Amino acid sequence: MCGIIGYCSLISSEHNYEKVSNALRLISHRGPNDSGIFSHTDIFGQIFLGHTRLSIIDLSPAGHQPMHFGEGRYTIVFNGEIYNYRELRGELEALGLSFRSDSDTEVLLGALAQWELNALPRFVGMFAFALYDKTERTLTLARDAFGIKPLFYRQQGKTFTFASEIPALVGLSSTPLKLNQYEAWNYLQHGAYDQNSDTFYEGFRQLPPGHWMRINLKNNEFTSPTRWWWPSIEENKNISFQDAASHLRELFLKSVRLHLRSDVPLGAALSGGIDSSAVVCAMRYLEPELPIHTFTYVARGSAVDEERWADIVNQHVGAIAHKIQVKPCDLLGDMDDMIGCQGEPFGSTSIYAQYRVFRRVREEGVVVTLDGQGSDEMLAGYGGYPIRLFESLMERNDAKALETLIKAWPEFKAPTGRARWKEWLRKCSPAWLRTLRRKILKKEKPAWVLFVPDKSGSGHNESIFPKRDPQEGFGRRLVEELRENLAGRGLAALLRHGDRNSMRFSVESRVPFLTTEMAEFLLSLPEQYILSTEGETKSVFRAAMRGIVPDAILDRRDKIGFETPERSILQSNHEKINEWLNNLDAIPFVDAGKCRLEIEEVLCGRKPFSFMPWRVINYCRWVKINTSLNS
Repeated sequence: MCGIIGYCSLISSEHNYEKVSNALRLISHRGPNDSGIFSHTDIFGQIFLGHTRLSIIDLSPAGHQPMHFGEGRYTIVFNGEIYNYRELRGELEALGLSFRSDSDTEVLLGALAQWELNALPRFVGMFAFALYDKTERTLTLARDAFGIKPLFYRQQGKTFTFASEIPALVGLSSTPLKLNQYEAWNYLQHGAYDQNSDTFYEGFRQLPPGHWMRINLKNNEFTSPTRWWWPSIEENKNISFQDAASHLRELFLKSVRLHLRSDVPLGAALSGGIDSSAVVCAMRYLEPELPIHTFTYVARGSAVDEERWADIVNQHVGAIAHKIQVKPCDLLGDMDDMIGCQGEPFGSTSIYAQYRVFRRVREEGVVVTLDGQGSDEMLAGYGGYPIRLFESLMERNDAKALETLIKAWPEFKAPTGRARWKEWLRKCSPAWLRTLRRKILKKEKPAWVLFVPDKSGSGHNESIFPKRDPQEGFGRRLVEELRENLAGRGLAALLRHGDRNSMRFSVESRVPFLTTEMAEFLLSLPEQYILSTEGETKSVFRAAMRGIVPDAILDRRDKIGFETPERSILQSNHEKINEWLNNLDAIPFVDAGKCRLEIEEVLCGRKPFSFMPWRVINYCRWVKINTSLNS
């Protein structure tokens, strides 16, 4: 796990090395064990590749980056882990390749040299890398299928730069920065972020999950990002529920086994929910003698406390349990550091719970953690997914299953009279009508928004997903939605939070649910195996984990996660909020007076609670910490 940066310019300058060195220091927390810079200058200009290393596999100097291969033709900077590197190494050695280290980086390099971009689907892991081909004078950037590891880039005239985090990309910039006002409005009003390739800075973009791009360093032109992973959702009608559960069990245990490969101490983030509990219990199932450190955020006395569920798991596996409690006043001291490490604004204070968990992980000397992230997007764990199953059943004309679903799912049971019909119209109308409704609502703005910024100033802002095929998705609306959420919508933000919070404390966070093999298998299953019409989420996974995870956990129906009592945290810091909002007047599309009034009414209980106050506070502090308002 590491941090990477790059600077490519058609114009050579003796000052560029210093600029790259300074930018690399801005992400030293991502890799405190080692660092290095590769530079090359020729008639076409200059290229610099920088790397800062967190040593996880092959702790020796042989794992140093930037790393070279093929008699110096290829140079790579790589952030992530390739968990199946031993298996790939065996394949490559059989083809005649030889290796000088025991690192996964050298295997990654060898695989790319041998198979080029066809190597990408072979990797089991998380990655963001830049590969320089000295012979062709090209730079290839690629990101893993789910976007677990970050990669940002910017093109300014004759210069192309990239980095693992936005602050480092800012450090490589030589022109005044402009805030992306459209992205800010979309976040402040709708809570939307990390849903496309745009960022909160104009001209700063992120390579989307499951994409690659290539820059020709002879003329600084590059291909548009190209998707390399987009799984099929065609249904496998010849597999029984029991066979599906059995195969999923094998896939999950295989993934956890690979994710346990490490040359440094590891543990697990444990919320007490099904996903993280399954990871911890699988660790014990596979490694009976492994010391397992678990880290749990507890919110004693609140409705979001999961301590009792975590205790069941800890007792079941004999874990060394670490519990993290957060007082509302703690946010005061940590807020600016947390916002700074995230790089961009984010949705709620639940990210603070995660931040504190990873701080404790590092304090206990643990360097790698396994996490349950990604399961909800694979197994329909959120509340909105039953509507997609309802659509599928409607398209299939499956009246019996529809009746069962409606009776079983509470969210289909609206109040009587007009409210019931309104709710049914909202949830059960055709997709095109819901899309039209969303467009209309999106154009509506609250009183504190003066105007909607021009979208053209935000960059490309295009969808990162292929256009939906009506035939492919017919009767498969649930898995169609899951595929998009896995490939960048929804999951992308959660993975960003986890990456920045863990790397802030030089911890590698691994997510064993997120393998392309497991995703492709689940997306091929009959939808009711994933989301039962009888009211059971993650149905096939619960069955797969029987005998490994305690029944009390598998039989849970509530969902909490690392959530925080947001309202009490904000109310407890009420006096500080005016100071936090001192940048509000600088946001051109916001009526500062009306916005302050709205926040006051929400926090005082005169209006229903929402995440809007936190978003405004977060954005104002982010502007203060990370930017100068140059326009």
